[in-house]
Amino acid sequence: MADARRLRSTVRRRARAATLLAAAIALVALAACGGDEPPEAAVTPAATAQASPTVTAQTTTSPSPAAAITTPTGTPTPPGREFEDDELNTARSLERNFPRLDLSRRAVSLAEIRPVIPRDAIPSIDEPRFLTLDEASDWLSAESPVIAFQHNGEARAYPLQILTWHEIVNDVVGGEPVIITYCPLCNSAIAFSRLVNGEERTFGVSGTLRRSDLIMYDRETQTLWQQLTGEAIVGRDTGVVLEFLPAQLVSFEEFRAAFEDGVVLSRETGHSRNYGENPYVLYDSRDGTLFPVGEFSDQLSAKERVLTLELGGETAAFPFSALSRLVVIEAEVGGEQVVAFWQPGQVSALDDAFIVGSRNVGSAGAFSPFLDGERLRFEAREGAIVDIATGSTWDVLGRAVGGPLAGAQLTPLVSGNHFWFAWAVFQPETRVILGSDGDRS
Repeated sequence: MADARRLRSTVRRRARAATLLAAAIALVALAACGGDEPPEAAVTPAATAQASPTVTAQTTTSPSPAAAITTPTGTPTPPGREFEDDELNTARSLERNFPRLDLSRRAVSLAEIRPVIPRDAIPSIDEPRFLTLDEASDWLSAESPVIAFQHNGEARAYPLQILTWHEIVNDVVGGEPVIITYCPLCNSAIAFSRLVNGEERTFGVSGTLRRSDLIMYDRETQTLWQQLTGEAIVGRDTGVVLEFLPAQLVSFEEFRAAFEDGVVLSRETGHSRNYGENPYVLYDSRDGTLFPVGEFSDQLSAKERVLTLELGGETAAFPFSALSRLVVIEAEVGGEQVVAFWQPGQVSALDDAFIVGSRNVGSAGAFSPFLDGERLRFEAREGAIVDIATGSTWDVLGRAVGGPLAGAQLTPLVSGNHFWFAWAVFQPETRVILGSDGDRS
């Protein structure tokens, strides 16, 4: 009986999540049809009351800027503010939501930007609180996915059961202002410095997407920033690229084993969300994408998880399908030697209605194979990661956990863990690395 009740409860929750997902699609359809009403007008009170990333939307009130944007047959726009016909609706929406945004400075067509919800409807975490590992273990399972971030001697874990609902954490780690980001639609977890030309910025969720990827904005200038590339695409800082910082998606148990003094982001965020539930039920196993993304290479399926990096002007992707089979892949990227590790243990944040019951997808990381100037060679032995010279065993975070080199740490490379479509649509020249099966160009 208990199992039956749990099954019925799960089915109800999945149905509710599917309904909310349909509501999000309706919002996009409204924007695409050129509706002049703010996107929030299409959200019913019932929908906003449910457990969705778009709940408790905060409408931004500002003078209507519509008069500043006219069709080519109307009053000319000010010099430098002209828009193509297919940019007008997005321009109107952006001016409503971002009255200080300099639309005259942009690196992309506004037609590529898709307004979905008001800015800050998905609230960033601006005053994060942290727990000890033992405290966090009361509600995090060993397999729970977390963003592991270590900087200047401090290690912090940011659980996806929280980031799925907030997408951005403005933090200070090791004395440096940083931003930890997660886009559920792309499964992309990326860390950046919050310093822009020496100025500290605070970031929020813009409520817009480009190629299905999160667009952030900074509250100081209202410049729009693309999460996957870190580039400012519209506004005062257009063309500036944020500094990427190494971060990994791993299981809570993997983080806990590596960083005994690490801390974990608390669910006391100042917002009420159903942390632990997944508002994107079965998203990562369904064909296609929720929003149009444009053309991308079909070398891999759209939702294939890939470990990605860019070195020496070359971009590369290691598919999880190859990594999970081989465990270790050594390669050269941009003229530099690289080793990629994979281990099981992390579950998906985008599968079951509850993250704790989701399927195991594993964790991956990319590292320099040099230790104290000596090149190490690695192989898989019965599923474990081992360096051939000493027989030491290593974990997916690049730590030697047994053998003569125990305690040593490989240098992590800035890498990403994304869905293939998300990376490929921004990096079309990516080389796919399949290890012993050879590269696929």
